[in-house]
Parts: sequence; structure tokens; C-alpha cells
Amino acid sequence: MENIELVSFQIISNTGMAKSDYMEAIQEAKKGRFGRAQEKIQEGDKCMIQGHTAHAQLIQQEAAGKSVSVNLLLMHAEDQLMNAETIKILALELIDLYQHEKSPS
Repeated sequence: MENIELVSFQIISNTGMAKSDYMEAIQEAKKGRFGRAQEKIQEGDKCMIQGHTAHAQLIQQEAAGKSVSVNLLLMHAEDQLMNAETIKILALELIDLYQHEKSPS
């Protein structure tokens, strides 16, 4: 397997786990378990760091003048990375909304 494929799979795997953690955080907040929701966000963030680290390898390779061939697998990896980032933003907003909803006024 080529380097680009390995890096793509690292991105897909790590950001997929992050996305799952962020979705679980929403579910925890929905149940009023805000501490657990925050833990799931932090777990997701650790996975995202690994995904971004793999992604940075490709950026560094391109910056060094070594062409990165774009293929469907890499496009999928990029899509997963962006989707996970979007899910995190929405998860944080929903957690905040659930906290306000459950807190006494």
C-alpha cells in the first residue's frame, strides 16, 4: 500500500472515531450527563489530533515539493475530517443548549 493510502486510512479511522465520540457526547448531554459529555468531547479531540497529524504529513510533503496525488480515498479522508470538525461544533452547541434547558432559571 502506498504512503498516501496509509495516511488516508489514518485520517479516516481517527476522524471517524472522533465523530462517533462527538455524537455520543450529544447523547450524554441529552440525558443530562454533562460531565460525561465533556469527557466524550475530549476523547474525540484526541482522535482528531491524530487525524490532523496524519493530514499534516501530506501538507508537509506537498510543501516540500513532493506531489501528493489526489484520489478518491484521499477525497473521502478529507471529507471525513471536515465532517468531524462540523459535528464537533454542533455537538458543543447542542451540549450548551441542553445545559441551559436543564439548569434552573
